Amino acid sequence: MLIGRTAELAELTAALDRAAAGSAGVVLVSGDAGVGKTHLVSTLTEEARGKGFAVLVGQCAELGESMPYLPLTDALWTAAQEGTAEAGEVKAALAARPVLGRLLPDGDGGPGAASELGQQQLFGAVLGLLGELGNDRPVLLVLEDLHWADRSTRHLLTFLSRVLQRERVCLVGTYRSDDLHRRHPLRPVVAELLRLPNVTGVEVRPFGAGETAEYLAELSRGSAPVTADVVERVHRRSEGNPFYAAELYSSGLDDRDDGTAELPSGLADLLLSRMERLSDGGQRVVRVAAVAGRRVDDELVRRVSGLDEAAVGEALREVVSHQLLVPSGSGYTFRHALLREAVYADLLPGERTRLHADFARLLAGLPEGTRGSAAELAHHSLAAHDLPAAFAASVRAGREADRLGAPAEAFEHYERALELWEAVPEPEAAAGTDRLRLSLTAAQVSARAGELRRAVHRLRRILAAADPADVVLGSQIRGHLASYLSDIDEDEESLAVAREAFAMLPADPPTVERAHALATYARTLLYRDLDGEMPAFAEKAIEAARAAGASGAEASLLVTLGVHRESREADTGVAEVFARAHELAAADDGNSMIAMRAAFHYARTKFDRGDLAGAVRAADEGVKYAVDKGIAWSTFGTVLRSLRFLVHYTSGDWTEAGRLADEFPVQVVRSTGGHVSAYALFLDVAQGTPTVEERLRWIMPLCPRDPFINYLARGLAAEHALWRGDPDTAAAHVRDVLGTVYRDTVGAIRIAATGLWAEADRAARARAAGDEDAVRAAAEAGDLLLDVARSVVALDVHGHPRTWIGGEGQGWLARAEAERRRVDGVHDAGLWRRTADLFTYGDPDGGFVYEVARSRWRLAEALVESGDREAAAAEWRAAVESAERLGARPLLAALRDLGARARLAAGRRARAEPSGPLASLTGREREVLKLVAEGRNNREIAAALFISPKTASVHVSNILAKLNATSRTQAAAIAHREGI
Repeated sequence: MLIGRTAELAELTAALDRAAAGSAGVVLVSGDAGVGKTHLVSTLTEEARGKGFAVLVGQCAELGESMPYLPLTDALWTAAQEGTAEAGEVKAALAARPVLGRLLPDGDGGPGAASELGQQQLFGAVLGLLGELGNDRPVLLVLEDLHWADRSTRHLLTFLSRVLQRERVCLVGTYRSDDLHRRHPLRPVVAELLRLPNVTGVEVRPFGAGETAEYLAELSRGSAPVTADVVERVHRRSEGNPFYAAELYSSGLDDRDDGTAELPSGLADLLLSRMERLSDGGQRVVRVAAVAGRRVDDELVRRVSGLDEAAVGEALREVVSHQLLVPSGSGYTFRHALLREAVYADLLPGERTRLHADFARLLAGLPEGTRGSAAELAHHSLAAHDLPAAFAASVRAGREADRLGAPAEAFEHYERALELWEAVPEPEAAAGTDRLRLSLTAAQVSARAGELRRAVHRLRRILAAADPADVVLGSQIRGHLASYLSDIDEDEESLAVAREAFAMLPADPPTVERAHALATYARTLLYRDLDGEMPAFAEKAIEAARAAGASGAEASLLVTLGVHRESREADTGVAEVFARAHELAAADDGNSMIAMRAAFHYARTKFDRGDLAGAVRAADEGVKYAVDKGIAWSTFGTVLRSLRFLVHYTSGDWTEAGRLADEFPVQVVRSTGGHVSAYALFLDVAQGTPTVEERLRWIMPLCPRDPFINYLARGLAAEHALWRGDPDTAAAHVRDVLGTVYRDTVGAIRIAATGLWAEADRAARARAAGDEDAVRAAAEAGDLLLDVARSVVALDVHGHPRTWIGGEGQGWLARAEAERRRVDGVHDAGLWRRTADLFTYGDPDGGFVYEVARSRWRLAEALVESGDREAAAAEWRAAVESAERLGARPLLAALRDLGARARLAAGRRARAEPSGPLASLTGREREVLKLVAEGRNNREIAAALFISPKTASVHVSNILAKLNATSRTQAAAIAHREGI
């Protein structure tokens, strides 16, 4: 029975209903220990099952950071057991995702996984599993006791909270709010997640006096009336905490207790008073369970207790009947974590040490590779003061965590082993490596956990301590150090260290180690090749890699060489270089990230050269590879997914582009989500969807600290402002982008062209208003923008002559030239025709479909002005057809406006004939009257309707006569009254 939690349950069930409707959500349930979070969530799981949900429930345990993904493992293992409603679906989903299967107690946990990618693979697999289950029926995933969550679980919670958007998934997490001290690692995570719109917090508060009375009546189950005095004393002493209240009531509180006694120190004494009712055997079992942790395996507790089979069975039955332990799967769980803590704290030091030693002895006998056994063994051995065993188990636990893609936990285990190194005999034999190499491994996992500066600091210390005679180790250390230095923008030191890494190894005989050192130096040199040594160096390095049989290094070098040549040479065969690199790397799972890098550049170069069909195939294949390997959310996996969207957007397949954009989050708070969300703006702006404003609200705060997001988002925000008739805001966005590092990149051509559109519109307004100063200012700004576009085409970021530019870049440059003429009030049909032709990429029916249509809009406008109405109508109709098919509403509105003003829309539906004072006006006169009502003078009317000022004057005179109006103001008043 649920008491006093109506509002909290309603909020949780509302989240369930939203998830069932396809709107994923996360609810974080907080409250003090014992306040009833678990009972509330248990009620929710019952309701969820009644609604047809698949329910997965997992619990964290108080093992520090030593067992990564414990609640996920618990949820999957429990749900997959025979007899559960979800067993079949979960087993099938796990079978399709081996990376998750390795988490389970019966998983192989074997080597061979690419540890550097493990966390990305696991996160992708979890997301895929939840999505797959949600396709059949909605899913409720509950992660309990997150205040004990390991770092990898916290990362997983953050990932799912940000990524889950339209999946039919409701994620509920519980945590103790009173445990979240200022330095608690969960505290900043909760603060960050609660800022997300799809994350809500539910606080479970203590009972009021009436709820405590109802609760105690339920506990008594009618066996004895609960007096008002008892209720008052229990409520006062428990302060409304249901667990405290239950314990006080169950401990035999009676009328002789006047309630003035101090509440027992903490809850421990109160809990221990219940345990003291047990037999000696029962108390022994509870003490053993307390040392094991929140959950204890049935077999382990039986063996460690030291009781015979009959006695331990009887003791367990007694403990369960008193509800200190609750059966759970193949073992038992404390009814509340505080029970376990109180019992554990009450153990004598020697007793605690002996029990930890007993557990360590049993765990040491388990088969090597048993999931989680090394971490538990390290924990118990250290508590038992068995330092050699703790050392060896810590090394094993680090390797196991690394295989499972939990680099943060791996680092903690390695760090503990390194701390114990001097305290154990023959540490090298126990670890299977020397201290420097173990420290190097710790630095690598630290970097994979995102602690790059910590990794750099450690590698510098390792380098100082390394034996100069061990050149292989020295090269490896320098190779990693160079990579990490590059990642934190320490470019000069990175280049110098990378050069040392390969220079210290002899060229003969060729070795794998030197091949990788060469590949690292080549990649470090890629964007800092001041002396032009890259091509020759990379070619020789490739030969060395082949001679050494280092396929991964060879693939990496091929990609680096291809990227370098592409920036310096008109190399038409560069796509084949990337294809070869991908083939080499994909042959070995250990090179998956190199394969992804190659796949991205292969698809990108197809796209840049206008081969849209080839780019679609390459991007689709690259994304499939990423999904199959479980690394769709890795750096290159994310970039490839963005590129795939961009290819479909460019080719005019906006249905598929829209489907892909639906997977890009809108509510983003970090750069990773901001990158893909900014790409979705291409489609949102072009279609004029309401999502534009929402995306921009979330993305804009990220712009100051991420130049790429700033480039994408502000460039598209400028277009959005222009479609809304706000060239001033558009110009401001353009200035912001061109004030960053993107000023010298190819992407600046598009930004400059957009800025010229804004300046042309500003000049037109100023010209109509007779503001010559503003016209000159727009012209000067236009000259600067055109110089930007031309200079980028002429020189690369290093000041070298640019040997080629793709079809899209040529199209944007042509558009910049045409827009610059428009700044001067000239609609140059030749320039706009060239722009449209360049955007076709040589395929009259293909190319960049949207930009072809936008260019035809301007071309039609220029042709009307030049008097070639037939050609204008043909271009206009082609543009309208494309805009209608794409759903490009802003462009379509502009085309319809042009068609109405220039009378290009032959065959359009006839409008209803006006009545009243306007009945005598012709259609053209009504158009002129509308502009008069807007305050336009004759010159402005002429420009808008592509007629001469004299003709405009004649129309105005006729209108005044027909309306019997004595002035333009009176005519405007009539127009407003008639609604035009």
